[in-house]
Amino acid sequence: MTLSHTIPMTSSTSGQSDNGIRTRASTTEHGTGMATLDSDLRVQAGNDDFFRCFAGSSAELCGRNLFELLRPSSPAVLREHFLRLHDGRRTRFSERVVGHRSSGHPFSGVLTATAVQGSSDGLSAIVVLVKPDNHTPENDPGTQRRLLLSPLEARILEGVATGASTIQMASNLYLSRQGVEYHVGSMLRKMKARNRAALISRAYAAGMLTVGTWPARVVSDFVK
Repeated sequence: MTLSHTIPMTSSTSGQSDNGIRTRASTTEHGTGMATLDSDLRVQAGNDDFFRCFAGSSAELCGRNLFELLRPSSPAVLREHFLRLHDGRRTRFSERVVGHRSSGHPFSGVLTATAVQGSSDGLSAIVVLVKPDNHTPENDPGTQRRLLLSPLEARILEGVATGASTIQMASNLYLSRQGVEYHVGSMLRKMKARNRAALISRAYAAGMLTVGTWPARVVSDFVK
């Protein structure tokens, strides 16, 4: 079954626009790329850094299978990792990969994939982060959005980011399932996100979640 959830277009993500035209990133600095995949591992949407990583426009890359963009040293291992995500046997993995840009120049880096659970506790989407080796994360306060979360909301957001299900979060936080869904719904509205995958995408784009550490944590500046 193919997933229908995608990351909506924002200032830092690109997808199919209303007129059918997808945008190409205009700068060459490679940050941490992020994209959402469907169950067949096709790119559904991504942020500007993802398209910069592979030197292509969203029109060229969206719809392509992730393996068409990578030259992993152990493709069988990488496919097994994704199969385990799909089957619910794990929620996250990281693997070193070699990607190839449309210009023909390869790059090396680390790919991290996370399964995002939906409200029905089934797989909602797979979010991948691609961190090129030459990228040094920078925390620019000027780009952070001042959306503040309560401590409980922060813990729930961290749970969603790790792929925890509603039942797991309810058990860990001593809440009812309805209580967890209430807080998730509140954050979806605050961040104008359509679903959990979009919520995590926007949280990363806003600098709310730490990049390069696991499990991801909400930056203290965004907690009341």
